[in-house]
Amino acid sequence: MESYSYFCSTRIEMGNGISRKLPQLLESLEIGSSVLLVSDPGVIQAGLVTPIQHDLEAYGYRVSVFDSVAQNPRFAHCVEGARQFQDFTADAVIAVGGGSAMDTAKAIALCGKNGGTPTDYADGKRTYENVAPLICVPTTAGTGSEVTRSSVITEATTHRKITLKHEVLRPVLAVLDPELTFTVPSSVTAATGVDALVHAIEGYTCKKTNPISQALGASAMKKVVSSLPLAYEDGRNKEARFHMLEGSLLAGLCFGSSDVGAVHCLAEALGGLYDTPHGVANAVFLPYVLKFNAEENKKMHADIARYMLFAKDDDKDEVAVEKLIEEIENFTRKLDIPKLKDLLDVQEKDFPRLVELAVQNGSTSSNVRKITAQDYQEILERAYNQV
Repeated sequence: MESYSYFCSTRIEMGNGISRKLPQLLESLEIGSSVLLVSDPGVIQAGLVTPIQHDLEAYGYRVSVFDSVAQNPRFAHCVEGARQFQDFTADAVIAVGGGSAMDTAKAIALCGKNGGTPTDYADGKRTYENVAPLICVPTTAGTGSEVTRSSVITEATTHRKITLKHEVLRPVLAVLDPELTFTVPSSVTAATGVDALVHAIEGYTCKKTNPISQALGASAMKKVVSSLPLAYEDGRNKEARFHMLEGSLLAGLCFGSSDVGAVHCLAEALGGLYDTPHGVANAVFLPYVLKFNAEENKKMHADIARYMLFAKDDDKDEVAVEKLIEEIENFTRKLDIPKLKDLLDVQEKDFPRLVELAVQNGSTSSNVRKITAQDYQEILERAYNQV
């Protein structure tokens, strides 16, 4: 028996309409009286930020809004947000949005309080400490960043996705209100939902997993597979939206104390080079990485096929694995997730660079099966040619 640990310091509050109680929830946290509210233009235009801002101000908080958040968090935006945090003399950071807003907010809470840039911390030049209190209010069901210790930021000059990872980056409070996800477009619902599924699968299977992460991941897989098609078809399906946000949360708790694997390594390489939405990038590689990993880990992958009800309990492991690959492909197809070749910017001449970025990713070593540059190259070719 190997030793393991599991830790999550985030207080979690979930329920329909719970975001309207945010000021009252903040009272016990003693976070100060000035907050930087981090979001993105789409969430603001959807009308989700203004009510929260007004509620906070009515409760006596000083609020400054930072909305320079891109679909893949940018180094420059993190630095800009940290400067605004300092100029406003903010005490805390509140993120309202998807994974990009929450990851940007984590970098702002870190750099705004301590100085430096995201690269300084990722490269070990500065110490993770004294982070400003962070509160996350997710508006998509996918990233799970509201309970994780990580933030992934894109360096524009190198196309490298750098990962900030430390326990101090965990939000002090996560407020999950399914009603805030009702207006998410179907394409975003699909992409972020598959992202949550990948978090659950890789958090369950990776080398750094543990029994607690696996229990959370198994539950997340069941919820996402059963609820995502319903939320995709009807964005105002209250039950489906509730279970999707819950599934995303469980998936975040799953991988947040273990790790991810090769799907994410390739997806982050694709996102860094082409700015591909993270959920879409995960979806295009998922079947091919699963097939690669399952060749040496049939029992584990047969188990996850059964959790997702793609296979029956009495199916032999080989049969269950075949059903897993087939049904994952069907699952993403029904969500209208594009294939790798359909992503207009992707070119075969860039494959060596994508492989290089994937190999450099810190999660490559966590993949359940040892994976080399040649393996990444072959997976890219299979995904591109849909083999």
